[in-house]
Amino acid sequence: MKFGKVLFAAAAATAMSTAAQAGTLDDVKAKGFLQCGVATPLPGFAAPNAQNEWEGLDVDVCRAVGAAVFGDASKVKYTPTTSKERFTVLQAGEVDMLSRNTTWTFSRDVNLGFEFTGVNYYDGQGFMVNKSLGVSSATELDGASVCVQTGTTTELNLADYFRSKGMSYETVPVATAEEGAKVYDEGRCDVYTTDASGLYSLRSTLSAPADQIVLPEIISKEPLGPLVRHGDQQWGDISRWSLNAMIIAEELGVTSANVDEMLSSENPEILRLLGAEGNMGEQLGLDAKWAYNIVKQVGNYGESFKRNLTDSLNIERGINAQWKDGGLLYAPPMR
Repeated sequence: MKFGKVLFAAAAATAMSTAAQAGTLDDVKAKGFLQCGVATPLPGFAAPNAQNEWEGLDVDVCRAVGAAVFGDASKVKYTPTTSKERFTVLQAGEVDMLSRNTTWTFSRDVNLGFEFTGVNYYDGQGFMVNKSLGVSSATELDGASVCVQTGTTTELNLADYFRSKGMSYETVPVATAEEGAKVYDEGRCDVYTTDASGLYSLRSTLSAPADQIVLPEIISKEPLGPLVRHGDQQWGDISRWSLNAMIIAEELGVTSANVDEMLSSENPEILRLLGAEGNMGEQLGLDAKWAYNIVKQVGNYGESFKRNLTDSLNIERGINAQWKDGGLLYAPPMR
């Protein structure tokens, strides 16, 4: 009996703690929209289109959460954030979540009070130069001036790489991708370094994209993904499983075009995903059709990748392919 009482007391304490910490879902519902922190315009990941509507791979994660919570992917407002200010904005509660090409690292996960809720793009840091520089490898960059965004993991990776190669360089600090593109385009630095995905994105905005080459070296691991504040397990689960729903939908062959047909599938996991069986939505505090709404309105992960990265920037799936296709993309089963 004593042991049972101890278990009951522990469970009660846990429940009280969870209740005290929870609240983001209620706050988001009360104001009627999700406030999502995104990058200052970075084509392919987060940028306003000609109609001034935000779009991109990271934006689609925000839209997925909007669809899960409200049944409407348009109920999202966007806060552009620089690399330096993004964490302050999230910690201060000015945004409900952050989805802006942010690398999941030990220190950010443990020491800054945040919870990464998945990886929506596996990346690595690279270098871009103008063909006129006459180099074909990063090992030839000794003495170069390098544009690098402040407040990023990129700075330390750059220092480590050049130190390991016994090379020197001059830092040209920039605050945003837009500023960096302008500085690089004007020839005020020889090299631009950031995640390889960002290099392809930035190249598309330059005055002479065809004159720029991305060097073959990838010098770091950069798992990029959404994050929320520590302390609200329910909200973390909603963010995590909204992304997972997109990944699982692609794995199971469920698309925005066939999602209604799939409601009569004989595959139990598809039925659980779409809310036709089970109580997945209830467990998250959401409607049964939360994942159906994500796929119907936003699409699966592959649709989002193709629309935002392959069609516009010619970025291939590579390591971001599904695990069964030789990539790293893998979501836990929905059961």
